[in-house]
Amino acid sequence: MLKEGGIYPAVIEGCASGGEGVARIEGMAVFVRGALRGERAEVRIEHIGHSAAWGRIERLCSPSPARVEPDCPYFGRCGGCQLRHMTYAEELEVKRRRVEDALRRIGGTQLPVPVIHGAENILRYRNKVQFPVAQGAVGYYQGGTHQVVDIADCLLQPEADTACRAAFKGWMEKFRVPAYDERTGKGVLRHLFVRTNAAGEALCCVVANGKKLPYEGELTHALRAAVPGLAGVVLSVNTRKTNVILGEEYRTLWGRDWLEEELCGHVFRLSVPSFFQVNREQTQVLYRRALDFAALTGGETVVELYCGIGTISLTMAEQARQVIGVEVVPQAVADARENARRGGLGDKTRFECGDAAALAAQLEGEGVRPDVVVVDPPRKGLAPEAAQAIARMAPARVVYVSCDPATLARDVKRFAPLGYAPVRAEAVDLFPRTAHVESVLLLVPCGAAG
Repeated sequence: MLKEGGIYPAVIEGCASGGEGVARIEGMAVFVRGALRGERAEVRIEHIGHSAAWGRIERLCSPSPARVEPDCPYFGRCGGCQLRHMTYAEELEVKRRRVEDALRRIGGTQLPVPVIHGAENILRYRNKVQFPVAQGAVGYYQGGTHQVVDIADCLLQPEADTACRAAFKGWMEKFRVPAYDERTGKGVLRHLFVRTNAAGEALCCVVANGKKLPYEGELTHALRAAVPGLAGVVLSVNTRKTNVILGEEYRTLWGRDWLEEELCGHVFRLSVPSFFQVNREQTQVLYRRALDFAALTGGETVVELYCGIGTISLTMAEQARQVIGVEVVPQAVADARENARRGGLGDKTRFECGDAAALAAQLEGEGVRPDVVVVDPPRKGLAPEAAQAIARMAPARVVYVSCDPATLARDVKRFAPLGYAPVRAEAVDLFPRTAHVESVLLLVPCGAAG
């Protein structure tokens, strides 16, 4: 029987969803920080749960040839990256297997995932960062905690973000502006949000516990001096005791409150709360795979649930007769309509604001019979009633874009009694050096899958 503090020999058999190595020791699954597939190690057990245990490497006996020296001094303390200790080729294989294993274990299907589309650029690819702020620290959370690690530079963020952070922290320290304290609800500065685009522009948003900032003029001056491509500075008011980052009220302190970005041949206007994938180049790969899975010929009606600002909808609209997008965030719907109008696709698109499951049922009640339904849900996946409404609309193809293999697999299993089976899946790496992986999967009516 395993004991906490005990040291045991182990062979690392796989990789867990958070990037930990997985071993089986005395019949129990053990998650081992920093371990790679195929390695032999002596593992110290740190915690034993009901069905699994957690440990760390006490001595590495046989290192994997895929092990490399992490290229970031913050790796292991910062929770942003989990895979900087392995080669990128190993990372891609770990992620491909993760999607395939989830479909098998959770989804109950033997569908292979033969392809993962890796990134050409694995550095400085993030077009959006959100720095938590603490007294004396502006950076990222330590893994599994809300303790902020003060990070001068991150290899995933553009250099403009690094300059923004330095100017913001300098202003904060010079004028003694206090950070927000989650425990007491006091203090001012909660997060620094920076969005960038391919044109080299940056939009900076300060999330504060109040409707005003002290020394606002000095802040905008410092940011403008530090970032030549700064497009605007925005204040987001968040006075709630919550882990939600952005507030619901915004005020522009300088410049404009939006950026434009080109994606798959379309130009999108992005406000601070707009959802937009953080890796532009890999997002184009993902959406082109979704378009290929949809197999449009020009005459189809497409419904997209969780459409955001319309990025996938407008990509589909180029090759469909009509696209109906559904999104719960009002500002995102407004952005989607404006993006469609500016892109000359207003006549081929319709965007509705509301809960995805409820609007799917409404569309079904209207007699909408889409040829293709596309879903791109948040990490929690589809609500059961959304899957049911999709099945009642009886599309010939359901294209599921997923950011979480576990909820994707769960939803695949939910579709089975509704008459839909998965026939094709691929993975796309939008988040190099982290444990996250995106995938796209095609479901068709069971009779067509045979």
